[in-house]
Amino acid sequence: MSGVGILSSYSLNTFRNIDGVLIDVRSPKEYLQGHWPGAKNLPLFNNEERSLVGTAYKKKGRKKAILIGLEIITPKLRVLKEQLKLEASKSKNKTLKIYCWRGGLRSRSIANFAKLLGLNAVLLNGGYKTYRSWSLDQFEKKWPLRLIGGKTGTGKTSVLHELNKMEIFIIDLEGIANHKGSSFGGIGLPPQPSCEQYENLLAEELFKSEKSLAKNIWLEAESASLGKCRIPNKLFFQMKLAPLIVIERSKEERVHILVKEYSLHSKEELIEATLRISKRLGPQRTTKAIESIQNGLWEEACIAMLDYYDKCYEYELEKITSKETLDLTGLSTESSAKQIIKLAHVY
Repeated sequence: MSGVGILSSYSLNTFRNIDGVLIDVRSPKEYLQGHWPGAKNLPLFNNEERSLVGTAYKKKGRKKAILIGLEIITPKLRVLKEQLKLEASKSKNKTLKIYCWRGGLRSRSIANFAKLLGLNAVLLNGGYKTYRSWSLDQFEKKWPLRLIGGKTGTGKTSVLHELNKMEIFIIDLEGIANHKGSSFGGIGLPPQPSCEQYENLLAEELFKSEKSLAKNIWLEAESASLGKCRIPNKLFFQMKLAPLIVIERSKEERVHILVKEYSLHSKEELIEATLRISKRLGPQRTTKAIESIQNGLWEEACIAMLDYYDKCYEYELEKITSKETLDLTGLSTESSAKQIIKLAHVY
């Protein structure tokens, strides 16, 4: 199928701005490792088939690999035809924006097939490798970061999203990672993206801020890792130097917020998360927390663990010099966001 017709291949910036449906034709394993956010995976080969073709290429050469690839693809053409037509129908001009790893044979083969079906197909010059390079380059830039910090249960995420409602640019690091950072952080959330995909998602958010000419980018002050996702080193370094507003609430209010958030989840998940930090909690607090969870005594369970988390936060906070403290006890999320904006203007 290669070599049929003339295909248009575009630079990343031009490719991005073309109206069409983004199609990643790499194997499912490659796609899950990392892809252009928003791309639909229509693999030319599954994981095993890709390995088979790759081995043939290394041992027997390009021609043999192409022949094996054709044998694999031919029975799939009817299904692939319907998939391509369905995806193209989602675009006004029926355009498919197709890429593979390097913009080579896989993407060109499917693009040519799409053209035979009467569909528009364009290629990304350099493929995903080019996109990945662009993604990593975003973390080399200097960004106008502003941070919101605070102890566990101060409602930082809710305040951050309230700022977003006020048309202030935010990046929800936890939301993108599907993890809230602590041992309990993944409970009730979808599976996490790979570290590579997390970087791609962050890169796109930074790009949006640049495109919208955002004066500042507001983030939560986080540790370097959110579950298995890690904030890129260059961005994390900038976060450590960014101005920080530390929000405070009474312990009673924090416990109320945490109980409301976590008591909905299963006791088994909460106990498992508690056991993961048992060495740091110590036997007495661990036992107290687990017994409280088992008996549905949510306030007592929170209190048993808050001292540990508070000490961890205070230790990290001591390392930060550029910070202001804001007591939001008793304030609604909306009022809290307004107080942050007010303080930030005179910071």
